[in-house]
This record gives sequence, structure tokens and C-alpha cells, in this order.
Amino acid sequence: MERPRARDALVERPRACDARKPALSRPSGRARSLPPVRLIVSRCEVRYTGRLNALLPDALRLLMIKADGSVLVHADAGGYKPLNWMTPPTVIEESPELIVVRKRTGASEDRLEIVISEVLSDVTLEMGSPGEGGGLEKDGVEAHIQELLAERPQWCGEGFRLVRREWPTDIGPVDLMCRDADEEWVAVEVKRVAGIEAVEQLTRYLARIRLDPALASCRGVLAAQTIKPQARVLAESRGIAWVEVDLAVLRGEREPELRLFAA
Repeated sequence: MERPRARDALVERPRACDARKPALSRPSGRARSLPPVRLIVSRCEVRYTGRLNALLPDALRLLMIKADGSVLVHADAGGYKPLNWMTPPTVIEESPELIVVRKRTGASEDRLEIVISEVLSDVTLEMGSPGEGGGLEKDGVEAHIQELLAERPQWCGEGFRLVRREWPTDIGPVDLMCRDADEEWVAVEVKRVAGIEAVEQLTRYLARIRLDPALASCRGVLAAQTIKPQARVLAESRGIAWVEVDLAVLRGEREPELRLFAA
């Protein structure tokens, strides 16, 4: 028996398609009662019309239909970037052989038509509400390192004590302003990964700080988890000390092994 043509069978209904999986049609962007995420591996043709026209010929692809209404079309190659996609808010219409994703953009409409010729896998996954898993938490961001070093500035240099965080200059704040064991001023710039630009930044800060006669002898220290070799060479050539810090040390998880190099 001949199957009905996809375009003739197309209907719009909330999360209702064929019997293989729960439906997927809805206006997206709602915060409550989000439908599950769906992953479809299928042989399909993808046609995009709207601000421009694009065609992906029939081939095996991964379709990702997310709970917020995002639709992404991936190939096996090409890394993480999809070949085509539609961001929310969208309206998704579905029939056994066709998925249509529509999005209004002002007076016009973007349209993604996915004509499915074969389905190899169709998996629906409940991933919970957006807040349940939390967002990305980066370990060792600059603000966190700065906070830890402010509590224990001696890890930037022997005898250091903190005077102020975010010491103001007319071109921006220095992360930490300290005094050393000889009561000399020390400006500390904190990075997660420090390259040449970090040295240049600290150099500019020092130039502005030293305009004040009371701070004319202020020296600089660059502190980071990782300091690139070129940055080390440039810092030393400018009389700037540098120190690589270990998060485990900063957190007190093991004994510090301070490595400070002065020019």
C-alpha cells in the first residue's frame, strides 16, 4: 500500500506526529511543561527558505529537536557546528515524512523543511527543567583566583599584604594592590591564562600608577594558572615578576610550592 505523501499529510498539533515517538509540535519558548529533547538519526533532505535559500541534499543526518524549540541538523563530520539550525521561538509541525520548522522574523518568515526518507533511530529523552542541572561552572576563572589571592597575597610574593582589591586607575582597575615586606607598592594582575596582552595590560597600569610620586617605585607581578612562554620573556624584559599559581594550593588542598621569577 502506497504511503501518503508527506506534504499532503502535514498537520500542526502539539507534540503529535506518527506513532513512533511523542509529538513535537508547539510554539517554543515556554518555561513550564517543556517537552522532552528528541534525537533522530535519519536519511533526509533539508531545505531552508527565508532571508536566504539553502538546500542540504538527501543524506544521513542527526536531527536534534530541543525542548526550547531549537532545531539543529548535524552531519557526522564538521565538529560541533550544525549544518543548519533554527533558534526559538519556533513553531514545529510534523507528519510521518516531514518536519517543518517556522519562525517569524519581522514581516517575513524563516522556514526549515526536513523531508525524511528513512529513520534509523528516534530517541526521546527527559532532561528536566532548565534550572535543574545548573549552568556551566568554570574552575579557576579570574574572579575566583583573584578572590583566593586576595585572602593569601603572600602566594604572589614573600611578605605581601593586601591593601586593596580593584585599585582604580584612569584606564581601569588593577586586580590587587599590595605592599611587600619592605613596604614597597606592588601591583598584581591576575589571569587564568596569561599571554603577551596580559603583560601589556600590566605595563599600562604601572605607567599610570607611577605618575603618582608616592607610587613611583611600584612594581608589578603577573599571577596566573598558566603563563605562556612569550609572556614570561616579555615580563622579565620589563622588570615584571610572574608567578604561576595552582588552584589546589590556593584552596589549601595541598602545600604551596611558590615559583616566583623576577627580572
